[in-house]
Amino acid sequence: MSLVVMKFGGTSVEDAAAIARTAAIVAGRVAAGKRPVVVVSAMSKVTDQLLACAAAASRGDRTGALAISQRLRSRHRDTAAALIKDAKNCGAIQTAIEQEFETLDEVLRGLAAILELTPRISDLIVSYGERLSSVMIAEAFKERGINSVHIDAREIILTDSQYQKAIPQDDLIEERCTRLVLPLLDAGQVPVMGGFIGSNEAGITTTLGRGGSDFTGALIGGALHADAIEIWTDVNGIMTTDPRICPDALRVKEISFEEAAELAYFGAKVLHPATILPAVRKNIPVLVLNSKNPSNDGTRIISLAPHCRSPFKCIALKRKLTIIDVVASRMLMTHGYLKTVFDIFDKHQCPVDMVSTSEVSVSVTVDSTDKLPAIAADLSRIADVKYEGCKALICMVGEDIRGQRGISAQVFAAIKHVNVRMISQGASEINMSFMIEEEDAEEAVRSLHAYFFKDPDPAIFDVEGRNTLVTPQ
Repeated sequence: MSLVVMKFGGTSVEDAAAIARTAAIVAGRVAAGKRPVVVVSAMSKVTDQLLACAAAASRGDRTGALAISQRLRSRHRDTAAALIKDAKNCGAIQTAIEQEFETLDEVLRGLAAILELTPRISDLIVSYGERLSSVMIAEAFKERGINSVHIDAREIILTDSQYQKAIPQDDLIEERCTRLVLPLLDAGQVPVMGGFIGSNEAGITTTLGRGGSDFTGALIGGALHADAIEIWTDVNGIMTTDPRICPDALRVKEISFEEAAELAYFGAKVLHPATILPAVRKNIPVLVLNSKNPSNDGTRIISLAPHCRSPFKCIALKRKLTIIDVVASRMLMTHGYLKTVFDIFDKHQCPVDMVSTSEVSVSVTVDSTDKLPAIAADLSRIADVKYEGCKALICMVGEDIRGQRGISAQVFAAIKHVNVRMISQGASEINMSFMIEEEDAEEAVRSLHAYFFKDPDPAIFDVEGRNTLVTPQ
């Protein structure tokens, strides 16, 4: 029996109807002879509301924080009542929900008194989303005939103490999975746990960062040496581009790990960038599937994708970027100039998307704006600095651009009406990226898509399903 890790995102568990669909999908895997481990996100928008709770309390607005908490409490109680008809079981879940919210409200009252939202407290508050959804969903599965059992993910996902972006400890996670999860699978049970959350060595709650539920699924899959990792979302898989920009976007049937990682980093929202890493290490295929259209084959991410007739597989768009220009003529021929520049970005923990350099100038792009004044102040000690916002990055990804002549000419001919600010071809040789004004971004994507996907390869792209897409809600 093959072992499959099934991760369901917030839109796949957003309400009672969505959770019932999710239960039917899991039941189908069990009926097909598979052994699933289920990882679930918080219900849709709950994490955002918990962050709003925390922010209100940290400002001293205890009443506002508790009001948001009360609305979340009612939403979870109502969802549980709609899902679980057995009076005894429903009562037990309602009691568990009440206890969790009583504890959360105590934390919010304390925060409103001390007026200091630390990363540690923030992690504790946002963890309630996954803690609540996983308990409720495990019980809903039982009512629908699935032999499910809830596991607190904090007992499995062990991390360091970098709150809000904790780093998983792979060896410890594998030991916990072997000791605590495998016996349940061997007994024919379906473990259900929350994504995104973990704990450090002292047992204090941590989180893996936004989008971390995908990461949890991949970590569990890697630790259990799963046969597949399924990421269930609300689209039919990875698309050639955002269907909200190009309604004729195509589903990509198969794509390589390397291509998917590039897309995830450069703005594709279907996958969290780190999701790919545990799967790559263990060579576990990842499937991106649609819980609202489970009969669709989705996208399969594998080590080596087949040859594609088209040079590109996908076009990703990343908005709200800033270009920082650093010019220092006095640094001409000076050893260590670039190191000095990037040490400043490292000091402020600000990641860089693109880099363009000459002997005395460096242009970089960043998506973090809150640290720009401090970064500019430090850079100004060694150079003249200016920055421009409202930029967008377009990244075109495809393994079949390696060594092809004339690709750049075709790309820029397709968008000759758009002013290009920076250009980069990745060292991986599978992506071509450039910066433009944000106001030109959608038009550029449509022009590129029309040019490069006018004759799509049916072996790679779902040409037949072009007119029956299920687009994001």
